Amino acid sequence: MKCKKMIVLVLSTMLVFSMLTGCGAKSGTSAASSLGNLKSFKADTLAGDSFTQDNFTKKDVTVINFWSLECGPCVDELPGIAKFARTLPDNVQLITVNLDGEEESTKNAVKEELKEAGFDGTTLVGSDGDLKTLVSKIQYTPTTILVDKNGNTLGDGIVGSPHDLTKAYTDVVNSALKAVGKAELK
Repeated sequence: MKCKKMIVLVLSTMLVFSMLTGCGAKSGTSAASSLGNLKSFKADTLAGDSFTQDNFTKKDVTVINFWSLECGPCVDELPGIAKFARTLPDNVQLITVNLDGEEESTKNAVKEELKEAGFDGTTLVGSDGDLKTLVSKIQYTPTTILVDKNGNTLGDGIVGSPHDLTKAYTDVVNSALKAVGKAELK
């Protein structure tokens, strides 16, 4: 009996700890660039279109946020991401990759979360090639990376949900824009 109580106590403590810490690592920047580049892939969008590395060529910098419905901090930051995306200049785009939206049964829930958050940009929900490989290396959600028009990862990105999303995203985007020789955000 004491053994069962101890197991329940340990499991309960682990559950509470995981809920308090979110779905990932400590918020902030990290070596997201070690995840790899996105040179060759094809992905489905939530809207039913295709998205490939060729979609990067139209922008100097693409911000890619990886998130999951099961990750509270991911869902909590979606309104901030939507707001930030609306402020971006024409040479920068922000897309999301939902890690559990590939299944038909979850697509409606993903659409609903994005609608509620006010995000009307591109969301990818399944992929192959370099994007599938990169996704398999993600250890924490949310994770945000930046790529140039050739699919090369720029800077450190962001792992976790930053306390001041607008500042953190502005900082990493400005760093990426500077790296490709473009004017920074104001």
